[in-house]
Amino acid sequence: MRPQPGQLIHDPACGTGGFLLAVHDYISRTSILDKDQKRFLKEHALSGTEIVDGAARLCAMNLFLHGIGGEESVTVADALISKGSREYEMVLTNPPFGKKSSVTIIGEDGEDQREALTIAREDFWATTSNKQLNFVQHVRSQLKIDGRAAIVVPDNVLFEGGAGETIRRRLLHDCDVHTLLRLPTGIFYAQGVKANVLFFDRKIASEKPWTKKVWIYDFRTNEHFTLKTRPLRRENLDDFVASYHPENRHKRKETERFHAFSYDELIKRDKASLDIFWLKDDSLEDSANLPAPDVIAAEIVEDLQAALDEFALIAADLRPSE
Repeated sequence: MRPQPGQLIHDPACGTGGFLLAVHDYISRTSILDKDQKRFLKEHALSGTEIVDGAARLCAMNLFLHGIGGEESVTVADALISKGSREYEMVLTNPPFGKKSSVTIIGEDGEDQREALTIAREDFWATTSNKQLNFVQHVRSQLKIDGRAAIVVPDNVLFEGGAGETIRRRLLHDCDVHTLLRLPTGIFYAQGVKANVLFFDRKIASEKPWTKKVWIYDFRTNEHFTLKTRPLRRENLDDFVASYHPENRHKRKETERFHAFSYDELIKRDKASLDIFWLKDDSLEDSANLPAPDVIAAEIVEDLQAALDEFALIAADLRPSE
């Protein structure tokens, strides 16, 4: 993303501030800043919103220990409730995993009750209780014209129907959705949950679609990482960064893992799905290339745990309210 001095950069689900600290480190390391730029970077450039009090306190402490922070650096609030009063040149975020938004209400009998929370905002394209779809819409609303975003999303954002299809079609038309990075399992989310990084730029209103091509980098097929035996390292992403071509992304070239798909191709797909694969999965074709047994076992455990987590959410939503 290459953030630059003087830009307003925001994370609407900032947690303990990891993305904001990474931005501060990158700008400090790659730019020669004058006095005013240093003050702006310290006091105004970076901001975040966090719904959990404890995480927000940790974020404020982390920023403070790194010499960062003004009066409004960290806001404790539900970011999805409203757009907010500011717009940003860049939004970087990893929203919390969880398909349904809900609130917990303590009843008169002292029992916890969960009620689905559907976000309805005039600036949203669709009304849904899916948190990730709402965060995609929210991030778009917070960008200035030509502002750039990178957001971590689970696979269901790429293929879900209903509100998901509506949001994808509008995003492809109204914004320049230029890159999708498909990650191996377990990188950003709970075990077994497949994540992606979606990159897009906000544009002015236009009758013609802004997205011309979506470049998809498949970093998932035939890639296996574990927390202990084979952890993901920065050098594992070097090929993606080179393919992304941040110096001028309009000069990209296709590779085995990096393919471009035109707007017309994508919009004709069932539900305008961005859930696209083209590489052959060696583990399915050749038993000699199967991962080690411990890797296979770990992946089965991850998939089962992810399924149990999903069913737990569904069961909670179906619980009768009294």
